[in-house]
Amino acid sequence: MQSSIRLGLWRAAVHSLKISRRSLPCRFRTIHDGPSVGLADAESIFALSSGHGRCGVALVRASGPASSAVLRSMVGLTSSLPPPRTALLRSITDPQSKEVLDRGLVLWFPAPHSFTGEDCVEFHIHGGPAVISAVLQALGSVPGMRPAEAGEFTRRAFQAGKLGLTEVEGLADLIHAETEAQRRQALRQMSGELGRLYQDWTHRLKVCLAHVEAFIDFSEDELIEDGVLDQVDRLVSNLQAEIERHLKDERRGERLRSGVQVVIAGATNAGKSSLLNTLCQRPAAIVSPIAGTTRDVVETALDIGGFPVLLSDTAGLRDSPDLVEREGVRRARERVEQADLTLVVVDCSHLPTDVQEAAAFLQGHLRSVLPPQEQPETVFPAERFLLVLNKTDLLPQEQKQKLDVNLRRFSGLPPVCLISCQTTDGLHDFLAVLHSSVKNLCGDPLAGAPTLTQARHRAHLQQCVVALAQYQRYRDIDLALAAEGVRLALTCLGRITGRVGAEEILDIIFKDFCIGK
Repeated sequence: MQSSIRLGLWRAAVHSLKISRRSLPCRFRTIHDGPSVGLADAESIFALSSGHGRCGVALVRASGPASSAVLRSMVGLTSSLPPPRTALLRSITDPQSKEVLDRGLVLWFPAPHSFTGEDCVEFHIHGGPAVISAVLQALGSVPGMRPAEAGEFTRRAFQAGKLGLTEVEGLADLIHAETEAQRRQALRQMSGELGRLYQDWTHRLKVCLAHVEAFIDFSEDELIEDGVLDQVDRLVSNLQAEIERHLKDERRGERLRSGVQVVIAGATNAGKSSLLNTLCQRPAAIVSPIAGTTRDVVETALDIGGFPVLLSDTAGLRDSPDLVEREGVRRARERVEQADLTLVVVDCSHLPTDVQEAAAFLQGHLRSVLPPQEQPETVFPAERFLLVLNKTDLLPQEQKQKLDVNLRRFSGLPPVCLISCQTTDGLHDFLAVLHSSVKNLCGDPLAGAPTLTQARHRAHLQQCVVALAQYQRYRDIDLALAAEGVRLALTCLGRITGRVGAEEILDIIFKDFCIGK
């Protein structure tokens, strides 16, 4: 009898929780506000969605409740709207003067089956500046229409739940992708794979939080099954390990997104600027026989086998009484510290003829280029340095072959490439080694688990790990503080995905939990 009364009181409490959020414990009230879904009262917007400038076909898009009125007034529809997602060839007219502006394709996308989740219309028109301008002015004359702000169509897609934040970022990266590897990574993120990974972690954290909260609120009534907290402990520990492994990606995704920082460094007159000009196939830097010609950093963007590279030529490293050159040397050393990969260029005509002495000379030269805090004890890391022996055209063929064979076998050196910027001899092999190094730094964007691509993702995930550590630290001391750690971790993930709500925690309590068993 007493058990039946207790169960009845529990059901009444559950009902009260469901119908009034005011009755929730303060822990439940707000975790993270999700995106706003109601867009019925939004203004209607329009914009040129294709690129600016002359082109064969331009795309003008409108979205919002006034889209249907735009379609009717500008293509002369008097009755029903055209079939959804069907291209119709129509004359496009000014709604005020009825002047024909162009003849093109019109597509109608009724809500919610559109990119933004709203009523949308697309005009595929000729891409001349006068045509585009006339159509945009005509759209602006329709009541309720206004020009869209930057990114507003995608923002509305996010607010309507069509895209998550990670997918939005993937879409932006896809638009700005300049290399094949960047395109692949952005397309993978836009497809939702990274977002699904974070949503899976979010769901597991919701389960943990729901179980901990229920244990705090109802364990005294003996309505919670045994082993609940042990299960939470395992989930939190496993999730923390997964996130930490995800963070140990050596910034491959971020590097691929923004470009690999490759710095050309070395002594004066080694041929650094010549190497830059050879790689970018244009005279980007001044080349002269005068030592110290390059004083500042010269940058150029390259596509190395589908991977983005930001290549920097720097001042020759030497002691100089010239204040300007000393500043250039300081900037050069600063760039070497920041570099993902350093190409150390050496004039091979200055090398000793003995191979052992040449190897020792190169090791000493590498140490003079590297900052003191990055000096390796024995082997220079191959993933961070390439030795480029330039001016091989000045060496006898026999000596060049001897260096090529023996220095590659020397274990204390990074990969060695012999080239001549004057004759381009050895350039093909050097580019193959450079491509392999850059690929290792970026990784394969289609292989394995999706990688981090944004610095903000990394920051929030690091905060998430700290919050999960808080749960483990306070688990046996103060369960309320431990639960707060799980909630903070959930909030950190919510800031990445843009979706976490208190109601979802309640749903798990009511549906997933065996209370009163």
